[in-house]
Amino acid sequence: MGMKSLSTIAAALMAAAMNLSPAHASAYSIEDFARHPTYSNAKISPDGRFLAVTVDRGDQDVLTVMRTSDLTVLKINQLPDKKSVGEFHWVSPDRLMFNAVRKLGGYAQPFMLGEWFAVNADGSQPRPLVFRGTRDATQRGKTVSNQQFRLLDTLKDDNQFVVMSVTSPRSSEGAGTEVVRMDVFSGRRTPLARAPKENCGIALDARKEPRFAVCSSSRDEDGNYDERTELYRRDGARWTLINASRSDGYHLRVIRTTDDGTVYVDRSDGKQPSAIGTLDVESGEFSPLFSDPVADVSRAIWSTDGETLVGVVTEAGAPMVQLINATHRDAELFSSLASAFPGEMVSFSSHTDDGSQILVSVYSDSNPGELYLYNRDTGQARFMMSNRQWLDKTKMASTMPFSFASRDGMTIHGYLTIPNGSDGRNLPMIVNPHGGPIGPRDAWGFNWEAQMLASRGYAVLQVNFRGSGGYGRAFQDAGHMQWGQGIQNDIIDATRWAIAQGHADKDRICIYGGSFGGYSSLMAPIREPGLYRCTFGYVGVYDVDMMFKRGDIPQSESGLRYLRRTHGTDASVWAENSPARRAGEVGIPVYLAAGARDERTPPEQTELMNRALIAAGNPPEGMIIQSGEMHGFYDVDNRVNLYTKMLEFFDRHIGSAQPAGGTASD
Repeated sequence: MGMKSLSTIAAALMAAAMNLSPAHASAYSIEDFARHPTYSNAKISPDGRFLAVTVDRGDQDVLTVMRTSDLTVLKINQLPDKKSVGEFHWVSPDRLMFNAVRKLGGYAQPFMLGEWFAVNADGSQPRPLVFRGTRDATQRGKTVSNQQFRLLDTLKDDNQFVVMSVTSPRSSEGAGTEVVRMDVFSGRRTPLARAPKENCGIALDARKEPRFAVCSSSRDEDGNYDERTELYRRDGARWTLINASRSDGYHLRVIRTTDDGTVYVDRSDGKQPSAIGTLDVESGEFSPLFSDPVADVSRAIWSTDGETLVGVVTEAGAPMVQLINATHRDAELFSSLASAFPGEMVSFSSHTDDGSQILVSVYSDSNPGELYLYNRDTGQARFMMSNRQWLDKTKMASTMPFSFASRDGMTIHGYLTIPNGSDGRNLPMIVNPHGGPIGPRDAWGFNWEAQMLASRGYAVLQVNFRGSGGYGRAFQDAGHMQWGQGIQNDIIDATRWAIAQGHADKDRICIYGGSFGGYSSLMAPIREPGLYRCTFGYVGVYDVDMMFKRGDIPQSESGLRYLRRTHGTDASVWAENSPARRAGEVGIPVYLAAGARDERTPPEQTELMNRALIAAGNPPEGMIIQSGEMHGFYDVDNRVNLYTKMLEFFDRHIGSAQPAGGTASD
């Protein structure tokens, strides 16, 4: 750090932060929470002259480029036909490359369209590099409409070319993955290597040549679900197998090869949280650097020159940083920046090629996110933008991580959001299970939906039940065949934990969730009558049999394998685990909502649940089938309508104490 001390950096950052106070009073409207954030992702250009950010406009994201000096907007890149900008990269000091995705709703990952574009910072020289329905200029005999392209390296010292992997579907000629060098101005591609088999990801070596292939399969010899991986090393034109999970008992995944030849890998035994370490390329020997007994590594912290793994982040509860190389100058800088924001999480969002300017992201449970530009030469930090500048972080709710032992002895983690100004005792509470259930998880950070509920006086309980990601493969796999049993037990046990701890009033608890959370919102009251006073199901799954027949999951063989693994093949078990088949057991007030264009959980799921409840003599108090919406609403007006009806519903059944400091208004 030299003479630029911790106190200097802290003073600079805090002085910048003090200028952020919004003009709003302590109470906010539903729209204040439901409106879209200022930015999603941000990256500084290699020379520091420009800042590129993706901006969420609901069902479409655009890419905005600004001058770093004064944040003057140079260009807004908007794709036609409601396509969204997905990932983006600076491929030279003044040229960007980005792909196109189709957003499918707030609860579904965007669908990659296979298209890539490039444009200069000022909007000049726009070029579709890969466009659906077209043929590549250098491969006239092959359509690229079904190929998927992934950027492997921007080639830091080369402003004309990048390295990409190209994956073709099995049905086409040349199935598998190929590595190509692509011209970012013409789109011309030069083949470099082909993967040894299907379903492989490629990693480069220090020379930016294809060197490793990690090949995966979700099928065993009998066609059943079984996750397997193989790691290959490329020597010249030949691939050599150096690890196979089936025989070696563990999975290896190459994370990065640094310029000095160090190969960083992730190692997992398929059960416990994975370890991060280095790999001896010749012997295949793994040298561990870090592992946590509870949580997977969620993020690596790299030095600005890309040579050193500075630290890692785990998230059993709140994010925890473990410095791997504490004496590195970037580790010292990271520690100083973190100290300047106690109780908040900082990260190096991006940086210039020479590491002299670092875009620093700051967030917390009450802070929606802020960007600062740190100048290493001056030791000064400049505030750039806030993600929801209309919200005052000092007036937001706080989120408390917790853990408890489930009824069968598993350690379950979760988060309890407490209204601002509350003592956290005897509160009306909304239990809010997440989607998935296999893989997704809740995380500590700003959650606008939980904040909105808390602003009306409700505590919000979120549970990383078995099946959730981030706690090792064994914990995640424990969610299979447990939709209606073990997972619901975890949600119910967490609810009882909140009551026992004195946080929740046992007579004022409702449950609400989206996607699988919508399923749980109907199944948990069936499993535990009397615990919940009302339930709100949003874009939910309510009939397992229908899951095998409608929606986008059963449209692929891998999707069907997943469904068979997580639900089995016994129709009587499906019925037992389907709230729509057990509507007579719900027994409490219900409200339902769905998107009319939802492909993941089609609105027929919600309509079936509605009919079943009517037939059972418990008609829902309301049902929204929102036109134009998909798997999670995007339009702000539609969101406001949804949450207005939801809050009215909760208030009717469990009431809410208004937060300290004023009366909430819609």
